[in-house]
Amino acid sequence: MKNRYTIFTIFTLSLLVISCGNKKEKTTAINNGPTVAVTLNAINEENTNPFITASGKIEAANSANLSTRMMGFVKKIYVKVGDKVNKGQLLIAINNSDLQAKLAQVNASITEATAAFNNAEKDYTRFKNLFADGSASQKEMDDIAAHYTMAKARLEAAKQMKNEIQAQFAYVNIRAPFNGIVTNKFIKVGDMANPGMPLLSVETPKLFQVTAMVPESEISKIKTGTKVAVLVKSLNKTIAGEVTEVSTSAQNTGGQYLVKIVLDETNVPILSGMYATVQFPVEKTNTTSSMVLVSTEALVHNGELTGVYTVSQNNTAILRWLRLGRNFGDKVEVLSGLNADEKYIVKANGKLFNGVKVSIQ
Repeated sequence: MKNRYTIFTIFTLSLLVISCGNKKEKTTAINNGPTVAVTLNAINEENTNPFITASGKIEAANSANLSTRMMGFVKKIYVKVGDKVNKGQLLIAINNSDLQAKLAQVNASITEATAAFNNAEKDYTRFKNLFADGSASQKEMDDIAAHYTMAKARLEAAKQMKNEIQAQFAYVNIRAPFNGIVTNKFIKVGDMANPGMPLLSVETPKLFQVTAMVPESEISKIKTGTKVAVLVKSLNKTIAGEVTEVSTSAQNTGGQYLVKIVLDETNVPILSGMYATVQFPVEKTNTTSSMVLVSTEALVHNGELTGVYTVSQNNTAILRWLRLGRNFGDKVEVLSGLNADEKYIVKANGKLFNGVKVSIQ
């Protein structure tokens, strides 16, 4: 029994020694792992913009989605995406054999109505002279006058029907409403075009506007005609603009008020759909309270959790989960989880995780 107990004790101690050795090896491996170079950003009250800012999207100031009121097969498309077009230029032709047949019928009706009207006009003129000479009765004169009026009305109706059919030809021959560029094509030759379905989109180049949303606490300070600065995020360029519209209702916009800003003409290669930040030269209602803002590019997402990496005293990365507030352009407000005097990692040349060594650039 003593030998068995002694052997068991020696075996247990051996396992403990091996386990401790493995732990030391793992710890050494982590400590001696690759170091990730990172860039930090400091948070302080200077990061808080005292002026009103709002996020928005750039769109063409003059754009149109072209459609038709007629149903028919697309016979030919004369342009492609990126083509420059002039006002009135033919863009799409839709099969119009039905309209051609109706037009032929109306032309025949006009010919018939014209002949009937000319004959009625001659009879009216003749009976008018006979009635003046007393050779025709009042009843005969009234009948001829009524016949003449009806013939004239039938001719006018036929002409108006022709005008209606000719107007419908504008919906089978789709033309450019203004000078611009074709930005999208939603149909191809042989497809069935249905009423109201978009076929092409056209917009005027180099004339853009930004649609931004402003909270109710600040909207009363923004006026039309105000000059603003618009930062295009993807290009890192600032463009001047002017407020042209300020909405007076937020009923359908979730409590935010729509503001439109027309951008000045510029050589900056901006495109529709780019995101922008508008800075209005108006101070916020409350600028005394400190606000912690972090860059959205530094955020780490895990399901419904959002955080940022900070650096510990031992120069290792630490993931801090945050509670966020409103967006301010390319920054977001931190309600809790990070103090104004702390720094956070905005860029790293490798994969970040809790405990990895970092070197600050």
